[in-house]
Amino acid sequence: MSDLVLELFEISKDYRGLRPLRIERLDLSQGESVAILGLDQAGAEVFVNLVTGATLPEHGAVKLFGRPTTSIGDSAEWLAAVDRFGIVSRRAVLLDALSVIQNLAMPFTLEIEPPPADIHDRAAALAREIGLDVMTWPRPVAELDEAARARLRLGRALALDPAIVLMEHPTAEVPQSSVEAFARDVRAAIARRGAATLALTADDRFARAVAGRVLTLDAATGKLIARRRFHFF
Repeated sequence: MSDLVLELFEISKDYRGLRPLRIERLDLSQGESVAILGLDQAGAEVFVNLVTGATLPEHGAVKLFGRPTTSIGDSAEWLAAVDRFGIVSRRAVLLDALSVIQNLAMPFTLEIEPPPADIHDRAAALAREIGLDVMTWPRPVAELDEAARARLRLGRALALDPAIVLMEHPTAEVPQSSVEAFARDVRAAIARRGAATLALTADDRFARAVAGRVLTLDAATGKLIARRRFHFF
């Protein structure tokens, strides 16, 4: 039985960019970590929508856990598929007026004022795991710096133990001085869950730190070209 969780073949999707998004071939195996360089933020959003089945390619095929996304029949099936992803993206809404703990409790319950004791404990364990300082836990999210907000997005993505973690330019606004520690914690937290990682990023250092396989997209052809791996951290 194949351990592939995601497969893309001869993908083409027009999104009103300079050229369509093209991916010649990409395979992602269970527990594997892959980073792709060469997608801008608009292209990364289209890519995420394609692999989650939110949109369909004009050409080619996307297979999720061995099943083409074109075979997803209704919204219930699509939501079940999306539940297997954890998505780290600035498009994922954080509630700035609520505390860090309340935001981390939201994947588990809508009862967050305050969260029940058991949910509070789960949120606190998650905050600790992703490296959010305990002093930030009761603070409104609006007071967090960009490095802490990136960690909070990671925690929200990991809360329900996804099979695949998609990262959409996760360090775009994180200071370079904070990227090393963030990348280390990302890789460790995902590895503990045995999840696959697919990071779309322009940050070469982050890509090499977080992924076992780093690929660069040739936008004209859709080829994903493997790059030599160096250990920066």
